[in-house]
Amino acid sequence: MTSYPNYPQKYAEEAYVLPDRVFEMAVERVEGPPMPAPEAAILCYQRSLWETVCADTEGMTTGLWDMRLLSEVDRQIGVIGGFGFGAPATCLRLEALISYGVKRFVSIGTAGSLQEDLHIGDLVVCDKAVRDEGTSFHYLPPDKYAHASPEMVSRLSQTLKERGLAYRLGPSWTIDAPYRETVAEIRHYGREGVLAVEMEASALFAVAACRGVEMGAMFTISDSLAGPEWEPHFTSEAVTQSLQTLYEAAVQSLAALL
Repeated sequence: MTSYPNYPQKYAEEAYVLPDRVFEMAVERVEGPPMPAPEAAILCYQRSLWETVCADTEGMTTGLWDMRLLSEVDRQIGVIGGFGFGAPATCLRLEALISYGVKRFVSIGTAGSLQEDLHIGDLVVCDKAVRDEGTSFHYLPPDKYAHASPEMVSRLSQTLKERGLAYRLGPSWTIDAPYRETVAEIRHYGREGVLAVEMEASALFAVAACRGVEMGAMFTISDSLAGPEWEPHFTSEAVTQSLQTLYEAAVQSLAALL
């Protein structure tokens, strides 16, 4: 049986292309010295939230991303978005941000429900994610789950409680082939108690663990896979409002750790 990755001894080997060098090349394309790195960053994926953030904040371009800096925390928290979605694209940005000097991260996005009692617009704090994508296996040896940083799970949960918001704490299923989420898998993970399915969390947790930074993740439910037929509600008002709620909770959580 073929192992994955195909070269299983890779974890002790040195990488050839380093994120620090790629970041240096990006900085060279920008006029003037780079701004000091913020302490923390929020990763977001949905266009509606990113456009709202861009309208309310000042920006900074490095050549690798367009980051918005939050003046209310003395520009110590940045927000990036507009780069697409999925594990490879997101982890490219994460590696660059780590090279820049960012130490704490929160990923906020949408996910599909695998539980009948988890509804559109509901909030989820992810404590671990099933590794069903490819990126994480190039950072950590094979295992079923990648885990969020305990400090971030605790802080995000506490913030939602302080704000009087209902949420679910539990695992997600990360997959990078959304058109190959089979009925059998959906039912299997649902029976295991996995709350939702998405495309980034396990890879982000793996990169963060490998690089020694803190990573947390929160989702709002945008569609349901728990019933006999798929129920998509990606553009509903409930999803839009919940994304804004998660963004505000992420800012509050990271600000408390500055």
